[in-house]
Amino acid sequence: MQYTHAPVISSTGLFTPEDSISNAELVDSFNKYVDEFNRDNAAAIGAGEIEALSPSSVEFIEKASGIKARHVMSKTPVLDTAIMEPRWEERSNDEISVLAEIGVKAARQALEKAGRDPKDVDAVLCAASNMERPYPAMAIEIQQALGIDGFGFDMNVACSSATFGIQTAADYVRAGNARSVLVVSPEITSGHLNWRDRDSHFIFGDVATAVLVEDAALAPARHWDILGTRLKTVFSNNIRNNFGYLNKASPETADAPDKLFVQEGRKVFKEVVPMVAQMIIEEADRLQIDPAELRRLWLHQANAGMNRLIAQRVLGHEASADESPTVLDTYGNTSSAGSIIAFHLNNDDLAAGDTGLICSFGAGYSAGTVFVRAAG
Repeated sequence: MQYTHAPVISSTGLFTPEDSISNAELVDSFNKYVDEFNRDNAAAIGAGEIEALSPSSVEFIEKASGIKARHVMSKTPVLDTAIMEPRWEERSNDEISVLAEIGVKAARQALEKAGRDPKDVDAVLCAASNMERPYPAMAIEIQQALGIDGFGFDMNVACSSATFGIQTAADYVRAGNARSVLVVSPEITSGHLNWRDRDSHFIFGDVATAVLVEDAALAPARHWDILGTRLKTVFSNNIRNNFGYLNKASPETADAPDKLFVQEGRKVFKEVVPMVAQMIIEEADRLQIDPAELRRLWLHQANAGMNRLIAQRVLGHEASADESPTVLDTYGNTSSAGSIIAFHLNNDDLAAGDTGLICSFGAGYSAGTVFVRAAG
């Protein structure tokens, strides 16, 4: 077989946890916690030593984010006011880890969809926001579980991990260093969410996605040509998570709020929207693509308002649900997996020759664009 060194997306895969938490369930749990906290700390609140907590509401969550539900790996402990975080039995080193397990499920679906044998894959990139451990790499465990003879490594660029992974995989193909690369994004984001924080307790959900990037010569008839990619990072503290193995053991800081997800939402909105929109327009111009002619935008699923404004600036008009589909309402923010879920669930109807954009943006700041064209 003669290889072209032209990278394409051959297929995608998606694993969705069975359990889902509705906004009504989440608010009921959170408000019970608020009542318990305020009751238990009534004296200190009355003395002005600490502030009383405010309840949440379904209306507040939907107005702030557009999220209506989220899938999670561990529902009951998250809603238990005495726990309010995911819990499962710790696995031995001889058992597959939770993150690798859901990554493998998404990867198998992508391989099956493309008619690809794992032995034909050269590399696995595990691209996600929070790895289960520092090492050995989650990618190597996924590689082992799939039976792939090649190499693998982890990469973390927060919510842009998947698009950064796609460009990395595409670069391997272009250089002739790999013919078939799996980009796997297992996101158990419920583990780094502060479920006791009114401003963010509703944001994240759990999921895993996989993208099979290959040489065009290998690809099935129905695939997506990668027309061009662009990555951008700008340092910012406005989205941050300080948890790590260097501070985990400190009793003074173990429960500090910034050891979980924290953000300055208004600043993020104000700074990221123009940065991403401009980045998309500039890359489209480089590729000689009219942004207004893009058939579909598969944007990062973090906030409905951000997506609406970015799409409007790119397309030049208010995007319809067909032009910029949303999965945020049922999946919540799934970090790097969000734009891939949107692509996975909303691309079968596009015709050969249609162009689209997979785009991510998040902590770092980081942003990634992948322009694609339907083939076959």
